[in-house]
Amino acid sequence: MPVLIGVIVDRAVATGSVRAILIWIAALAALFIVLTVVYRFGARMLMAAIAAEGHLLRVELSRKILDPLGIDTNYKAGELLSISSTDADETAYLLDYVPRLVGAVVATIACGALLLTIDLPLGLMVLVGVPIVMAALQLTAPLIAARVENQQAEIGRATALATDLISGHRPLQGIGAQHNAAARYRVASRRSLSATLRAARLESAHAGAAAAAGALAAMAVAVAAAYFAIRGDLTLGQLITVIGLAQFLAEPFEVLAILPSSVAEARASANRVATVLAAPTRHRAEIPATAGRSARGSLTVRDATHAGLDGLSLDVRPGEFLAVLATDSRDATALMDLLSGTQRTEDTGSVMVNGRRIGALDYGTRRATLLVEHHHGDLFSGSLTSNLAISGADDAAVRRALEASCALDVVALYEDGLDHPVLERGASLSGGQRQRWTLARALAADPDVLVLHDPTTAVDAVTEQAIADGIRGLRSAAGRTTVVLTSSPALLAAADRVVLVSGGRVAGEGTHRRLVDMHSGYRELVTR
Repeated sequence: MPVLIGVIVDRAVATGSVRAILIWIAALAALFIVLTVVYRFGARMLMAAIAAEGHLLRVELSRKILDPLGIDTNYKAGELLSISSTDADETAYLLDYVPRLVGAVVATIACGALLLTIDLPLGLMVLVGVPIVMAALQLTAPLIAARVENQQAEIGRATALATDLISGHRPLQGIGAQHNAAARYRVASRRSLSATLRAARLESAHAGAAAAAGALAAMAVAVAAAYFAIRGDLTLGQLITVIGLAQFLAEPFEVLAILPSSVAEARASANRVATVLAAPTRHRAEIPATAGRSARGSLTVRDATHAGLDGLSLDVRPGEFLAVLATDSRDATALMDLLSGTQRTEDTGSVMVNGRRIGALDYGTRRATLLVEHHHGDLFSGSLTSNLAISGADDAAVRRALEASCALDVVALYEDGLDHPVLERGASLSGGQRQRWTLARALAADPDVLVLHDPTTAVDAVTEQAIADGIRGLRSAAGRTTVVLTSSPALLAAADRVVLVSGGRVAGEGTHRRLVDMHSGYRELVTR
């Protein structure tokens, strides 16, 4: 545009030709339309590419984080959430920085070349002076990158802590630790604020220096052009062109000066993304094997030595309702780690389901073979219905599961029934409601082997008895295998067999009634 305006001044305005003025104005309008259209569609394509890349990164990160083999990383859940969202988007914006950088370099070289054709000293001022100034400004780039990376790490840690505190809000209220939790988050938030301010101060200083350098460079070119015009070395059109190019150069110069700071942010995010994607899996992949001779619904634990377990072994028959009572709750948690596959090394023992090791189960059918429902099961944002839909069960199976878990009482509490909205992690429901709904979801899935951990701790005694009868009736009628780790007398009484675990080993087994009569230690546990 500045070049064309200078040409118009020399070839149309200076000559006084109306026809030439009209022709050149038409050329100027055509150039303006071309530039506008190209920028519009180019910007649209660029934003589409950034959005698509951000989406692909988020999907790739989610796939990695949710890998069935687990991920070995020091990042907490909140940090992983921040990386798979904010950092993924920031990394994708590198696609914006690359064309801006290329455009700024091309524009600077083109302006320098044009100025060379007009006046050699002016061209050299741009082609030689700009790289020197840019090189000086880049000396702060490593420091900016380090501060931005530290800023993002502190933000990630604060996010992780906030996620943990929000998910544990009810327990914190129960023990009166809200003030301590708030104090911890305040400290983490202040560290994040300090890191952000340190990075912002350096980035602002860099941007200010870049803007000042760009303005001074444009002024230098303009003053030199005015001097050459006064000497008669430049025509009026050439002077206008040079002044226009000097003004135009301010934008690519600013881009070249500020872009390293933006790239530093993207690089810091990219480093965190790359760390997660390159993280090794916690477990070794096993080739899915065909089932052995074991009947469908069988479960075998051999030589379990994880945490407090000391060579524990269990055999659960197909269709059996087995209850496990551990004198130490840590033993129950350790057994859940083994049954869920969280721990599956050779040193911690082996778990076989339907004749296969857990690691060799086909992931496509694993949920139908073995489902482990932890004590603190999570619900997802949506509705009561949507949280049951992931079980893949039909309406009849869902209805039976709701009846067995006494979850119909939850539906009856709300006017919108099954369409009642549920917040993330079930925060809009009480502890008992969440527990019944996660139990209903597990029962609706109808796996060959269902493992439950204390599924009735948040309900009253009457409801607990109804749930115990409901689980037994539903699972036994279908010939399914059920293992419940519990201290509930109602569930223990409903089981076909009870296994007592003490000191990390099996200390006794039999029916609930027999153990109450014959085993004093068991009797004390269930009657206290």
